[in-house]
Amino acid sequence: MNLKSDAEIIIKDAIQKVLPDEAVVSALKGKTFDTGRIYVVAAGKAAWQMAKTASDILKEQITAGIVITKYGHVKGNISNITCFEAGHPIPDDNSYRATGEVLTLVNNLHEHDTVLFLLSGGGSALFEKPLVSKEEMADITGQLLECGADIVEINTVRKRLSAVKGGKFAKLCEPAHIYSIVLSDIIGDPLDMIASGPAYPDSTTCSMAEEIIKKYNLSLSDEAEKLLKVETPKSLSNVETIVTGSVRNLCKAAAEKCRKMGYETFVLTDQLCCEAREAGTFLACIAKTYQNTNHSLAFIAGGETVVHVTGDGKGGRNQELVLSAALGIDGLMDTAVFSIGSDGTDGPTDAAGGYADNNTKRILEEKGVNIYEYLRRNDAYNALKKCDGLIFTGATGTNVNDVAVMLIKR
Repeated sequence: MNLKSDAEIIIKDAIQKVLPDEAVVSALKGKTFDTGRIYVVAAGKAAWQMAKTASDILKEQITAGIVITKYGHVKGNISNITCFEAGHPIPDDNSYRATGEVLTLVNNLHEHDTVLFLLSGGGSALFEKPLVSKEEMADITGQLLECGADIVEINTVRKRLSAVKGGKFAKLCEPAHIYSIVLSDIIGDPLDMIASGPAYPDSTTCSMAEEIIKKYNLSLSDEAEKLLKVETPKSLSNVETIVTGSVRNLCKAAAEKCRKMGYETFVLTDQLCCEAREAGTFLACIAKTYQNTNHSLAFIAGGETVVHVTGDGKGGRNQELVLSAALGIDGLMDTAVFSIGSDGTDGPTDAAGGYADNNTKRILEEKGVNIYEYLRRNDAYNALKKCDGLIFTGATGTNVNDVAVMLIKR
C-alpha cells in the first residue's frame, strides 16, 4: 500500500509522455524549407531539448542557432548552436545578453531565409529585451508574481515593456519566414500568450494592460506607463505556427498510467486556475466524499494555480497546494495528494512539487510544525522538507503546466 511509490511511478511516466522530442519530430516531418539559410532560435524551459531534436533531424542544414533556457537546463553541446542559461521567472543580465545575441543573429535576413523558432514556457523571462531599465523590468515582474496575477495578465503587461514580445520579434525577422513550433504552457493554448507571443499577432490591447495595473495597484515609472499606451502588432504575414503538447496531454498521460496501475480514474479538469491552497482543499474534500469506496480511485487536475505571496517563506504553487491538502486528508485511510510542475521546478525552488498523505499532518505536528503557520508564511517547502514530502525530478526538458493527483488506494 505504498502510495508514495505509486506517485513516483505516475510522475515519471506522465513526464516521459510529454517530452518535446516527438512533438518536434512530428512538426518537422515532411517539412521542406526555402532555398535560403536556416537559423534556429529556441527559448524557454524546454528550449535545449527542442533544439537538440531539431539539430538531430536537420543536421548540417542549420546555419547557426541560439538556445536560451533556464539555469541547469542545458544538457550538452549542440552542433552549430550556442546555448545560454538565464534567469527565470525574473529576467537577468544573461537573459538580456542572450536575447541581444539572437537579435544580432537575425539581423539582415533575406526573404528566402527561415527562422526555426522553438518556443516553450518560461520564454517570457528568458527571451527579453526590455524597453525600460532592467531594474524596473525585474521590479514590475516581481510585483505581478507576488500579487497573484495569472500568466495571461503578467504577459499582457510585459509585452508592452519589451522589444521582442507581442509579435515584435517576428517584425524584426522580416522579410525572412518564421516556422514556429510551440510547446504550450498556458491553459487553452493562446498563442499570443505563450512566452508572451514573440512571433504571433497580439490579441490584447493597451486598455487591458492598464486595467491590470489598476486592478493590482502596481507601481510603474512614467516611462513604463507611456509604453503601456503603445499598441502591439495585430497582424503578421511571415509566420507559420504549429502547437505541440499541452497540459491536456500531461493529464491524459497521468490518467493512462493510473488506470494501468488499477485506479478508476477521473480527469476533473485540465484548466485549473485558482489559488493553490484552494485547489488543495478541494481535492481533500473529494477524498472525504469517496472514503467509503471499496476500490482504488484517482482524481486528476491539470492547469496552473497561483499563490498570493504575503509571507517570507520558501515554496511554490504545487507545494502550497499539497500542504493545504494535507490538512483535509488528515486521518483518512490510504489517501494521498501530489502535485508537480512538469518542467521539474516549482516556483523559485529546486523541487518539482510536493507529496502529502493521510499521515503528513500528524508527522509534522510531532516535529513541532504548525501547517497553518507555514501556509501563512508561504513556507511550504520547509514544511514538506521535514516530512520527506518534496518531489525532485531535476530539469525534465519539457514544460506543459502542472498536474495534481489525488489517490485513494484500496
